[in-house]
Amino acid sequence: MGIVPIWGYQLVTAIGLAHFFKLNKPIVIVAANISIPPFIPLWLYASFKTGEILFNEKIIIPQLDEINFDVIQQHLMLYSVGATVFAFLLAFVLGCISFGAFKLIAYKAGEE
Repeated sequence: MGIVPIWGYQLVTAIGLAHFFKLNKPIVIVAANISIPPFIPLWLYASFKTGEILFNEKIIIPQLDEINFDVIQQHLMLYSVGATVFAFLLAFVLGCISFGAFKLIAYKAGEE
């Protein structure tokens, strides 16, 4: 939920989904906080690239001094859809990795 473009509601949504799916809320809170400043450029780039693939549209990301409201408005749909799809893909991949790791840990714990 940390990548989905619902700024300000990401954590609330993550906690609500954790409650609905009966997940471990502290782990969900930690996992939802991936939008920390060092990772934001990576998430933005990956979201735009995902949007480019989905819309079959190539965009050139402008320099910081060239960004204005018109540029944001022009690429908002591409970014929003790209960020949402990228978030779900990343959640699926990391969920599979986590599931496998937890199964491996449980298997190793059963051997001892």
